[in-house]
Amino acid sequence: MSIKVTPLAIPDLKLVEPKRFEDERGFFSETFNFEALAAQGIDAQFVQDNHSLSREQGTIRGLHFQRPPRAQAKLIRVVRGSILDVAVDLRERSPHYGRHVAVELNSHNWHQLFIPEGFAHGFCTLEPDTEVVYKVTAFYAPQFDAGLFWNDRTLAIAWPSFGGAQVSPKDAALPAFADFHSPFTAMINL
Repeated sequence: MSIKVTPLAIPDLKLVEPKRFEDERGFFSETFNFEALAAQGIDAQFVQDNHSLSREQGTIRGLHFQRPPRAQAKLIRVVRGSILDVAVDLRERSPHYGRHVAVELNSHNWHQLFIPEGFAHGFCTLEPDTEVVYKVTAFYAPQFDAGLFWNDRTLAIAWPSFGGAQVSPKDAALPAFADFHSPFTAMINL
């Protein structure tokens, strides 16, 4: 299998590990293969790729999501640098509601994070000039764009500290988790 998929502490979040074939010339990697991922439970239909560059170490982007009917699943990877990538479960009735998972993604470990609909997503850059590429399952729709305050005490995310986070004015003004009314509901198997 060219891509390994492992469930994380919140099992709907998946660590995706594409193989890299390296030699003296460099490397080759199949970073996305719909059939390989679908065979391991990720059958998301991606419609858009996004690419961000964060110049400063300690840049925080998030916590973002889109509300239904334009909710997005995401497949996140780092092509240069490294990030602490965070996903927060926003699905009411989920046993993990309000909890998060954080993983380091970087250009050396080549790992990716699959985040299904119903999660807020954010990251902090661990190196300068970090580039993040991610696929999404719904087109960007500003009227459905939403988020939560990145440093909300209730969420208790252990963000790295580099002498002050670099945060956009939009992200600094996002609401607290206590003021959040989720548009997402977990599918519970009875």
